[in-house]
Amino acid sequence: MSQTVIEPVTTAVRDENSPLLEIRDLEVGFQTQHGVVPAVRGVNLTLYPGQTLAIVGESGSGKTTTAQAIINLLANTGKVTAGQILFEGRDLTTLKAKEMQDVRGRLIGYVPQDPMSNLNPVWNIGFQVEEAIRANGVAQGKAAKLRTIEVLKEAGLSDAEDRLKQYPHQFSGGMRQRVLIGIGLSARPKLLIADEPTSALDVTVQRQILDHLATLTRDYGTSVLFITHDLGLAAERAEQLVVMYKGKVVESGPSQEILANPQHPYTQRLVAAAPSLASRRIQSAKHPVVAAPATSVAGANDDVLIKRAREREDAAPTKDLISVEGISKMYRIRTKGLKYNDLLAVNDVSFGIQKGTTTALVGESGSGKSTVAKLILQLETITSGRIEFDGQDVAGLKGADLLKFRRRVQPVFQDPYGSLDPQYNVGNTIAEPLLAHKVGTAKERQERVRELLDQVSLPWASRHRYPSELSGGQRQRIAIARALALKPDVLVLDEAVSALDVLVQGQVLNLLTELQTELDLTYLFITHDLAVVRLVADNVCVMQQGRIVEAATTDEVFDNPRQTYTQELLAAIPGGNFEFGR
Repeated sequence: MSQTVIEPVTTAVRDENSPLLEIRDLEVGFQTQHGVVPAVRGVNLTLYPGQTLAIVGESGSGKTTTAQAIINLLANTGKVTAGQILFEGRDLTTLKAKEMQDVRGRLIGYVPQDPMSNLNPVWNIGFQVEEAIRANGVAQGKAAKLRTIEVLKEAGLSDAEDRLKQYPHQFSGGMRQRVLIGIGLSARPKLLIADEPTSALDVTVQRQILDHLATLTRDYGTSVLFITHDLGLAAERAEQLVVMYKGKVVESGPSQEILANPQHPYTQRLVAAAPSLASRRIQSAKHPVVAAPATSVAGANDDVLIKRAREREDAAPTKDLISVEGISKMYRIRTKGLKYNDLLAVNDVSFGIQKGTTTALVGESGSGKSTVAKLILQLETITSGRIEFDGQDVAGLKGADLLKFRRRVQPVFQDPYGSLDPQYNVGNTIAEPLLAHKVGTAKERQERVRELLDQVSLPWASRHRYPSELSGGQRQRIAIARALALKPDVLVLDEAVSALDVLVQGQVLNLLTELQTELDLTYLFITHDLAVVRLVADNVCVMQQGRIVEAATTDEVFDNPRQTYTQELLAAIPGGNFEFGR
């Protein structure tokens, strides 16, 4: 019988004074029609065995490009133009393709940013994890299958055996992310590069994953290179911090020292604008007298958002625009052969959303939040219950009535990679809803596209670019612009700002708040970021295992959480007890 060949790395034989990874004067460029465009310029960083380092910065600053250059996973047009990437003293930029294959997976694990486009939709989860285990020489035969179950459990899937035959589309975004984390850790590499590894995870599962990474760092000497926009995570989990801006490193050093007392103006802006710093946001909401310092970034001032939220709370109550009454959703999950198991994803859920307000659905990954959104959007059929929109039962809508409903209720999906057509450029993507609903002339549609690009802080010149040429945060901004194109009554935002860096996130939240005030928009906000909930939501519904376990106003849930589960969510916020500099 085949045996698993994993053995712990003995840290005693390592020279901890020698860097595991050392990047020297790295420059990366992308070939375009107008020549080579620099994306990374003179980057230097050092990572020692067993150490954790976080790279932070806004979308497009070169964080992911730096990480992909380490293991030669740059796009076809990208190349290292100067500098060295030394791993255990060996320059990775000089390795041939075959030699690099031996490094990837076995020595350097990689968790990519997007869980959907990195999992093959036609292969089940078990096959894809087992394939990585076999390819990396971790185990063969029956041992490979046992190791598959083991790594999925380590990554937070307690029912791993039952999930092996399922496909990526049957997993929530957070569950798909956990599968990628399991694949990245399957060979117990010396270095794990994690590109936004927990952006799709709720805070409790995030803590579980990060605790597991910390255990690997301690027991196996695994070093971790985080790429993240969550400064709370960087403060709590990373020993060292590198701040990147426009392809350059502008500040580096011990993470807590930098975040407590940032020196560079850009780092100061990041810290001041970070909505993921929940403890500071909650304090600001409770004590509005203490104003957050203004920055030059639109949306970074909490007071504006808090003031508008109070104006909505003080407004006279109105009839619910969306009424959800006792809805349930049952899925049939194939197991072995022709056998099926029933999975109750949503169980007797009821809530209402008043016009012009924001209701947030929060809870663990797989709790049923996104399924509720799909039921409201009529992308899934209801097993039982009733959903009314503006007094009309949406389950019975067909033809022209259904088209009219879709124009009034627009989604922004969790995955900015899978929701954009790679063959459409930005301009055509945003104009697509206008064409589908035959709105305006060609010239009017162009003007609307220009207006929407400006609203989501993208230049007019970006209309000719394609999704593959955009960062994750830029893609999400395009998705938001497309949803706003028809000027809908309701936006269903499924983790709509989870892929955005803190500065752009502040801009988008402020934009959404302004649009709500001006256009009387109604939002259903699905998120795991409780700091975002604190700022934009009027009411909160906490979901667990398909049920709503707590529902109240935002202030009540944050100030006096009644359920133990809600208390655990609040307690698990990364960096919640760290005092950030402002």
